[in-house]
Order: sequence, then structure tokens, then C-alpha cells
Amino acid sequence: MESSDGQYIVDVRGLTVEYRTVYGNLKALNTIDFKIKKGESVAIVGESGSGKSTLGLSIVRLLAPNAMYVSGSLILDGKDVTKLSTREIAAMRGSTAFMIFQDPLNTLNPVKRVDVQMLEAIRSRNKYESKPFNEEEAYAEAVQKMKDVRMPDAESIITRYPHMLSGGQIQRVVIAMGLVMRPKLLIADEPTSALDVTIQAQVLDLMRELQTKYQMSIMFITHDINIAHNISERMVVMYAGEISESSPTEKIVKNALHPYSQALIASIPTITKTQGKLNAIAGSAPNMFSPPDGCRFHPRCPHVMQVCSNRSPKQVTQDGSEVRCFLYG
Repeated sequence: MESSDGQYIVDVRGLTVEYRTVYGNLKALNTIDFKIKKGESVAIVGESGSGKSTLGLSIVRLLAPNAMYVSGSLILDGKDVTKLSTREIAAMRGSTAFMIFQDPLNTLNPVKRVDVQMLEAIRSRNKYESKPFNEEEAYAEAVQKMKDVRMPDAESIITRYPHMLSGGQIQRVVIAMGLVMRPKLLIADEPTSALDVTIQAQVLDLMRELQTKYQMSIMFITHDINIAHNISERMVVMYAGEISESSPTEKIVKNALHPYSQALIASIPTITKTQGKLNAIAGSAPNMFSPPDGCRFHPRCPHVMQVCSNRSPKQVTQDGSEVRCFLYG
């Protein structure tokens, strides 16, 4: 199955994903419709448990063994990954989509030097592209990619083991490894959460620069609205396994439509606030084994209406934004 529109690198239609557990099925994603244009940067935001990471893992089919695609399609670069064989999806990982995880150290083999792992990535890419492997040329490319991610003293760093590097250096190595694979889509799952603020800013700046240089699409998963604002052209807000709102980033920051999006924006601490306490979202996220009927946000929503508990709202277009709420349409 192929996407009907070649301008999208990701085209998700009606995707539902559940996890089988001893307590029953956990409904992680519910009828998700989601697209990423080629060359676009999109931030996925929401509280813990909203389904952000599951969406990212679904795209590269790295879900846990107890996960299942219940319905829908997930088209990556023209191919539905839910229908690909294990061998086909392994070939697409890295070359089509490369994922950076929250703890980059888990991505690297601790008993192999960085250069050895970089060369393995290039060898894998060349095999996928049916090209010969030249170790001298590959090593020069690996060093260059380390320089591309602004790694100081790249020639020395590349000969070290992962445990000898700082968190910021490890994250740059993982990004460099992604670059040698030449992916069309870079999925970054909370890649800066373990870094201090200064290094965090450097990594975000680096990713913006690399996106422009390599014309990649970026899917940036984060719970931090400030980071999402910094890195993305478009922001997708998730709540309880559903997309609440999707809009150009500036528009959603300045004029969020969905009550949950509004609550997230209002909860951001700023130095200009005169109130003595932070704004918090009332209530807590629902139990995903048995999410509430109707709109999943209605138990916490300040604008709740009777219809909200009876029917699930459909996604509508409002002023250039897509929003899932009975207040609109």
C-alpha cells in the first residue's frame, strides 16, 4: 500500500495500538491520523502516558513484543510498515527512519569503540544500497560526520569507548551515526532530557542546522512545550492516546484551541508571571485500560458539556488548525 500523496514521508491513518498485559489490553493509541511532510519538523507533546513514544516506536516498528497494531495503516516513505516482513522493516530502519532515544548510551555497544560502530553503520548502509565497502573511505566519512555534529577533536573522540564520553558527546555520536545512514526521517524521543540546559540548547541548535543541511524530516517527541517551540514548525498535542490538536507551532503557542492545549501552555512557568503559584492542570490522566467514554479529556476540562461524556469528538479544521473538540465545527 502506498501513500496517495508523495509530499509526505509519514502518513498515519486510523492507527490503533494496544498492549496485551495480565490486567487486560492497554489502549495506547486510538484512531490516530497524522502526517509529516518531507523536510518538515514536527514536535509531539503531551504528558507522560499520552502515547507519544508509542507513536514514534510504531513508525519504525520497535514496539514491545506485547504490542499489537489493532487497525489502521502506517505509511513510511510509501510503504505500510505494519505489513512489511521483519527483513524489510530492518532494512528501512536507519536508512529511511532513524530513532534517537532518551538515553543515548543504550543505543551504543559499550564494549566497542565509536569508530568500530560507525563503520558497522556505514557497512550496513552500503549493503542496503548494494554498494562496495571501502574501509578507508568509510573512516573518513565517519570522522566528517562527527565534525558535522560539531564534535571537538573528532579524530580523537571517535577512537574512544562510549563510557569515556559525556552525555552531550554520546548524543552527538548517536546523531552522527544517524547521519551516516542518510535517513529521510529522524525521530528523536526526549533526546535532551538527560542533558544540562547549556548542552540541551546546543543539541537543539545542531538538529535544526542538520535538518536544513540534509533536508531531513524531524519528529521530536517531548513533554516540554519550550523545547517543542524551539525545534518545530508544527506541533501535535496528544492526550490519552489521541491527537487533541495539530497546528503550526507559533499559532498553537499564541492561540491554542483545545482546552488541553490551552492548559499545557498556561502551565509553562515564566519570569513575567505575578501569581505566587504555578498553573496546574486539574485532575490526572485517565486509566488507559478503561479510558473515559466520549472525549477523553472531559473529566478534567473546564468547558465540559453534556455531549462530551456521550460521544467522542471528531477532528475538525478550524482557522488552519486541526482540533478534536465539540467547541469547534
